[in-house]
Amino acid sequence: MAGYLSESDFVMVEEGFSTQDLLEELTLGASQATTGKAAAFFVADLGAIVRKHFCFLKCLPRVRPFYAVKCNSSPGVLKVLAQLGLGFSCANKAEMELVQHIGIPASKIIYANPCKQIAQIKYAAKHGIQLLSFDNEMELAKVVKSHPSANLKALTDVETDLEELELPQERMVLCIANDDSHSLSRLSLKFGVPLKSCRHLLESAKKSHVEVVGVSFHVGSGCPDPQAYAQSIADARLVFEMGTELGHRMHVLDLGGGFPGTEGAKVRFEEIASVINSALDLYFPEGCGVDILAELGRYYVTSAFTVAVSIIAKKEVLLDQPGREEENGSAPKTIVYHLDEGVYGIFNSVLFDNICPTPILQKKPSTEQPLYSSSLWGPAVDGCDCVAEGLWLPQLHVGDWLVFDNMGAYTMGMGSPFGGTQTCHITYAMSRVAWEALRRQLMATEQDDDMEGVCKPLSCGWEITDTLCVGPVFTPASIM
Repeated sequence: MAGYLSESDFVMVEEGFSTQDLLEELTLGASQATTGKAAAFFVADLGAIVRKHFCFLKCLPRVRPFYAVKCNSSPGVLKVLAQLGLGFSCANKAEMELVQHIGIPASKIIYANPCKQIAQIKYAAKHGIQLLSFDNEMELAKVVKSHPSANLKALTDVETDLEELELPQERMVLCIANDDSHSLSRLSLKFGVPLKSCRHLLESAKKSHVEVVGVSFHVGSGCPDPQAYAQSIADARLVFEMGTELGHRMHVLDLGGGFPGTEGAKVRFEEIASVINSALDLYFPEGCGVDILAELGRYYVTSAFTVAVSIIAKKEVLLDQPGREEENGSAPKTIVYHLDEGVYGIFNSVLFDNICPTPILQKKPSTEQPLYSSSLWGPAVDGCDCVAEGLWLPQLHVGDWLVFDNMGAYTMGMGSPFGGTQTCHITYAMSRVAWEALRRQLMATEQDDDMEGVCKPLSCGWEITDTLCVGPVFTPASIM
């Protein structure tokens, strides 16, 4: 397996040294800097990503994980996931270029955007990326016109072996719609074809000599009902039967994403996995010849990232409440703190996910310190850049640092154009225990390729008391 990640890519921390300890060191260094700048920065625990991966393999042993690059395209994340053997789901040319730049082969990349630019279809074709998704006839027409191998299936009609020709063949996955009305982010409003229109699209693909090889869906981010996966898998079974009846060689099922990335989610990942496994056993039983994929983003990276943000300004606002006084006899007040990042930058989840971030104070207040009604605002000069309000905090000062956890999803490259940093610095860290566990697992995979499927105990350490029993880490050499 290629060595995508090396020890020079992260800070090696010893057992007992936490992310919080590293944050304290870094914020102290930033506060003592003489530049006058105190830019927000991230600390990323790569060991947490490794831990999530082993959990995934344990809970969904039949599913090949592909990482949704758009969620967090930072180099350390891509490298550790590549080292673990994941494939990559890309939405555009920039993402395809990014993963190919670190050495990911085209066979482990899927172009999973149902609405593609013609120039980017041509790029995928030129670089050997063969698996694309679609949900309408216009996409079919674009692919037939722009992908040189789109018409290669016609050669099979004269019994020509494509593998003997050593030519790449583009393959399409039909993206179907589902009921995601209860999800926080509803992708079916934009993508996916209703079941009643699937046969027509499959027929159109057949006439255009485009090979449809499978079905994909996405239940939406923040889906509170695991049964949405079961229903979508059942729908996919119907589309598989349609495709097979029309002569398509259906063998790819893409479960999409929507898996939670935090421990406090309404529905636990293990609950979702249990529902998925039951549905797969019913509709796509083991040995049926179907390659099952999933496109995970938030699941892998949300809890791995913590961000530190400094207070750049503050003001006290007296509350107009006659007759009410604070315990010390002063008039009641609320304190407005301004941060160097806001909702137009790394805190965009406030707008898109309806989240109210709760800060962790770097300086622990004493129990005697009074608490004040407080709000946090970003650097934009408008009334919408409110990060959090309704907080009760001790008196803070300009230059103090606030820490926010669970900040790994859709925050990278989102620096605010209103005075915030364009790119926040990331310090990657991994415990020695995690690094050694990763290396042992990878070496076992390299040495025992002839023992695929053999269960090998692996102790991951870091708060995992049981021994994970997982098969060798996937290397999806080809998903075709």
